[in-house]
Amino acid sequence: MKKSLFPLAMAAFLLVLSGCGIREATRSAKPVIYLYPREEIRVSVNLDYAGRLTAAYPTYGTGWDVIASPDGTLTDPETGREYYCLFWEGITDAEYDFSSGFCVPGEETEKFLEDALARLGLTDREANEFIIYWLPRMEENAYNLISFQTEAYTESAVLTVDPVPDTLIRVFMAWKGMNEPAELPPQRLEAPERTGFTVVEWGGTELS
Repeated sequence: MKKSLFPLAMAAFLLVLSGCGIREATRSAKPVIYLYPREEIRVSVNLDYAGRLTAAYPTYGTGWDVIASPDGTLTDPETGREYYCLFWEGITDAEYDFSSGFCVPGEETEKFLEDALARLGLTDREANEFIIYWLPRMEENAYNLISFQTEAYTESAVLTVDPVPDTLIRVFMAWKGMNEPAELPPQRLEAPERTGFTVVEWGGTELS
């Protein structure tokens, strides 16, 4: 009986995801921001977040103000302390879009993420950090329902960088562990060419 009811339950679940999006109080986990200018410059970064910040490093205050070097090193102009990225987390009730995406077997998640993140414009180093953070939470699931967010994320976490970067890449993955496979239209993954002053951000959220 349970087996016969599953397709109906899954259809209802996917209807909610694809038709209306999904809204619940979720944690934007470990968004990190990298700055790669063409020459050493002072950069200010501000985040207009539709939610509540729960952590930030370096301390966010009213924004981040750093000296950025071409290799990605960030330096506090007051203390001289160095960082390799800007980090933040927060809680929001933003609605995420699952009108397209992927259902990936848990044991195939590593290879999937390597390919997807490359297509989304991350370097191997940036992708390594993404995968190291997320893979332990995903690979033991039977399946993972994954959709990389665009406007659903960027409109709820508006990033302002001064001076304005030539290239901005923001990768945010919404996902949910599943016991059974699901079908949904595949998502098109693409990224701008990295030229000039480049700013890269990645993060994600696990839906319950």
